[in-house]
Amino acid sequence: MIEEAADAAPDEAAAVRAAVEGELRLLEPEVRRSAQAVLALLHPGFSEVGASGRVWDRDTVPEATAPAPGGETVRVRSEEMCGTLLAPGVVHLTYVSDAAGRRARRSSVWRETGAGWRLWFHQGTPLRDAER
Repeated sequence: MIEEAADAAPDEAAAVRAAVEGELRLLEPEVRRSAQAVLALLHPGFSEVGASGRVWDRDTVPEATAPAPGGETVRVRSEEMCGTLLAPGVVHLTYVSDAAGRRARRSSVWRETGAGWRLWFHQGTPLRDAER
């Protein structure tokens, strides 16, 4: 389910939808298998604090999304997706991800660029068993 503010202006709702679409694309196995497809959705200044605590940047994140040699790409599911327009051209998304039973609370900041909406920052925080 995707939540938006009930009183969101049309421009705000469109911005949130664009960011959600980009986020969901990044979770698709076919996108995650392709460094080029991942990079196309990332802002040049992208950074991430992963659920592991590792810091990633635009050059290293395709390593995290690629399947292990000879392995399959893990399907990542999302729930509780909601977004807020922070400022013109800046959207904050939050959701819970589930990748083969590994759940994390996630936060993303998307920025509108001349080339479309791009992910600028992402953070994942693992959920403990009691929070699942």
